Amino acid sequence: MFEDFTLFTHLILPMLIFIARICDVTLGTIRIIFVSKGYRNLAPLVGFFEVLIWVIVISQLLSKFSSWICYIAYAGGFAAGNFVGMIIEERIAIGLLLVRITTQKDGHEVLSLLNRMGFGATLTFGEGSTGEVSIVQSIVSRKSIKNIQTALEEYDPKLFYSIEDIRSVTHGIFPAAKNPWMRWRSGK
Repeated sequence: MFEDFTLFTHLILPMLIFIARICDVTLGTIRIIFVSKGYRNLAPLVGFFEVLIWVIVISQLLSKFSSWICYIAYAGGFAAGNFVGMIIEERIAIGLLLVRITTQKDGHEVLSLLNRMGFGATLTFGEGSTGEVSIVQSIVSRKSIKNIQTALEEYDPKLFYSIEDIRSVTHGIFPAAKNPWMRWRSGK
């Protein structure tokens, strides 16, 4: 009986707390993303499960079965949950971004590059600290940003561009949407 209690208290319970905390914090990360992107129906649902897991874990920590190992597992699960949450957030890549490209070269070339990739873009002209510049702006999905960055780096490795989050847009030219669940399908 004593050995079972020690095994549960010092190994099984801390592992359960660690795993539950990873799930809880990962759900918290996803919930924050849903809130910031305006997904009003999904954020509360995810929040429900996040808090449910948290309450269960806290009740175990505060119960008579807790030990210092459980507290270490709780903190470790929090850290690991942040890491897992960031990986999942990067993987689902929900949302839109504004890419603003500033170049002293001919902006029509950058505009053409983005158009060939299927993205709408707008070209304006401005005055920078070193003279006239072309400013190309394009609103793109987060899923496509790596491809755009690669194309821009190939075009001009010293090209200046910035990327900003966008909450919503109306109208515009966007590539045809792909099925978002295809990313989660097992490979062939």
